Amino acid sequence: MAAIQISNIKKRYGTLQALDGVSLTIEEGEFFGLLGPNGAGKTTLISIVAGLNRADSGTVLVHGHDVVTDYREARKRLGVVPQELVFDPFFTVRETLRMQSGYYGLKNNDRWIDEIMHHLDLTNKADANMRSLSGGMKRRVLVAQALVHKPPVIVLDEPTAGVDVELRQTLWKFVARLNREGHTVVLTTHYLEEAQALCNRVAMLKGGKVVALDSTSALIRRISGSQLVVRLARGALPQSLRSLVSHPEELVAGNQYTLRVNEHAEVEPILAELRQSGAVIDDMQLHQADLEDVFIQIMGGDK
Repeated sequence: MAAIQISNIKKRYGTLQALDGVSLTIEEGEFFGLLGPNGAGKTTLISIVAGLNRADSGTVLVHGHDVVTDYREARKRLGVVPQELVFDPFFTVRETLRMQSGYYGLKNNDRWIDEIMHHLDLTNKADANMRSLSGGMKRRVLVAQALVHKPPVIVLDEPTAGVDVELRQTLWKFVARLNREGHTVVLTTHYLEEAQALCNRVAMLKGGKVVALDSTSALIRRISGSQLVVRLARGALPQSLRSLVSHPEELVAGNQYTLRVNEHAEVEPILAELRQSGAVIDDMQLHQADLEDVFIQIMGGDK
């Protein structure tokens, strides 16, 4: 059974088609990335998955439970960290987490609460009032609230937006551990290096539609390729290699060339051809494509 099954979801706000037939299957135990520029529909989709918003049409199942007709069971299986910093200013961190446990009918949950606070570096703030915390600390409490009922599916909507590097590292270490233990993780982020490092598979949204869906490594390999930058001390680029040049102006400008390569195995034949032509290499660098290259290529520069 899929962790989340999203089928033909549509949502319109007035004249804006926020989601236009989105379908996704997120398998149990995946670390899944949901990427796209501002306004692509990511947060709208997450709010529908969480039952906070209702789609105009289509269905969402969480572990087989419909988020509309079986909301209570679906919501039990989800832990959602929203973008907005929403908190009650009248309670301490521990009281906040105890109350959140109560919403799920959990009693005597202090041992797990203590463990969450430890992993998110909140232990020394356990008795601090929520309104006294910095933005980064409040963000940690939001994450703790989402995890307090040990949900099998964790949804993180821009969890590290505007927070310090220390929190990002602390959070990812803990979330990666939960994923290794079997929890499904769905992440939206503008930090594409985070998505590349963490996500096994990604979907890219643009204009409310899925425009790319594959494993992270396959997207990088298939869509963008790599670049071999060669600077020649002597000689010229042979005619047979000129079709690989990424920037045609380099053919006129001089002795440095950026060549497109799809995989590392293509590098040696290129070097052999250069040697055979009598060219002498002064410097060479292989630039591996990354998820940001793929994102920019698919989105046409949007970010």
